[in-house]
Amino acid sequence: MNQDQMHLVNKIFNNETIRTVWDKEQEKYFISVVDIVGIISESKDGRKYWNKLKQRLKDEGNEMVTNCHQLKLKANDGKYRITDVVDIEGMFRIIESIPSKNAEPIKQWLAKLGRERIDETFDPSIAAQRAIDLYRFKGYDEKWIAKRIKGIQDRKQLTDIWKDGGITEPKEYAILTNEIYKEWSGMTAKEYKSFKGLRKESLRDNMTDVEVALADLGEIATREIAKKKNPQGLNENIEVARRGGKIAGNARKDLEHEIGESVVASKNALNYEYVDEKEIEMKNGGK
Repeated sequence: MNQDQMHLVNKIFNNETIRTVWDKEQEKYFISVVDIVGIISESKDGRKYWNKLKQRLKDEGNEMVTNCHQLKLKANDGKYRITDVVDIEGMFRIIESIPSKNAEPIKQWLAKLGRERIDETFDPSIAAQRAIDLYRFKGYDEKWIAKRIKGIQDRKQLTDIWKDGGITEPKEYAILTNEIYKEWSGMTAKEYKSFKGLRKESLRDNMTDVEVALADLGEIATREIAKKKNPQGLNENIEVARRGGKIAGNARKDLEHEIGESVVASKNALNYEYVDEKEIEMKNGGK
């Protein structure tokens, strides 16, 4: 969630504790439904309220109920119990289902988001300007922002070529991107994010200017090779992606040879640091 979303959610929840779990495999936050319902509905028994709401939604054929997961979350007594959880989208859908004055601010915010997306359909420059303003808000300088916007355009040109080569599934795009990254950085995009201590944050937004240049070079090289070779299907495109990534990898090796140190950095732009709950327990003498 971005900072605006977090600010609004914190305001609605009055900064009360909402239990969350980060799923590394799905790269998603899952949130305790009982905690959300208890606060929004002001019910004395959030679990009982949720059971009734869940049954009503199920009777109405609402798919959101079937999208609920169950995970063990830490309760007030320190024990872990099976609890219904949902992702961020599911959280908003639950809030929309609760008739409460506490839910109104976020419902209005969601309606505002919908209007903004409609406006962007008629005038795409609105979305571009919003992205630029958000990067400025986060503290990025103008030169970095210009390079980032250009990188997004370059990436779109590459994915268009992949599409012409028969690549249609999101998983396939991810596979090809990973092949480029592995060749120049030695890591998949997911491993790279973990190396930098990131979760939902954008990997490219947290690279140094050298890392961004190498990532761009790998993708641009892949694009140019694909233009000439016209690969078809996933396997042929994987081979081209590796060749493009290798060009960036060679540039990285040459630079590191000259400066005598690695250009792949573990730091991220905003100095994020996540501490696993079990690590906290161990530090506090827990088992």
